[in-house]
Amino acid sequence: MPKLRISEAAALLGVSDDTLRRWVDQGRLPVVPGDHGRKAIEGHELAAFVRRMADAPERGTTVAASARNRFRGIVTGVVKDRVMAQVEMQAGPFRIVSLMSREAADELGLEVGSVAVASIKSTNVVVEIPEA
Repeated sequence: MPKLRISEAAALLGVSDDTLRRWVDQGRLPVVPGDHGRKAIEGHELAAFVRRMADAPERGTTVAASARNRFRGIVTGVVKDRVMAQVEMQAGPFRIVSLMSREAADELGLEVGSVAVASIKSTNVVVEIPEA
């Protein structure tokens, strides 16, 4: 069973170590003894926590959607021409780039600093195991 250090778990969730420690102190995430007496989080516990967070409804969200991959983030760049727009977002540690019609970007009012949710539905998702 993999165990993750607090800093590793925080990086995977895109939050600070302090935020993760607060969640531990609030009892939202259990810890176990890790290497050298440090606190650690079991991989399956972190996965369950992430699923609970993802299942928690956000205020003002849609009632239902078929896309399961949703990333809430902040718009960091918008480039428009006459027809198309390229919108860049940062969702935790993840950079997301979307190409859409200029009309759609204008209707959504997307500009740098806007909070948005990127819903991604793909027929091909590659899963990789990072080097230890």
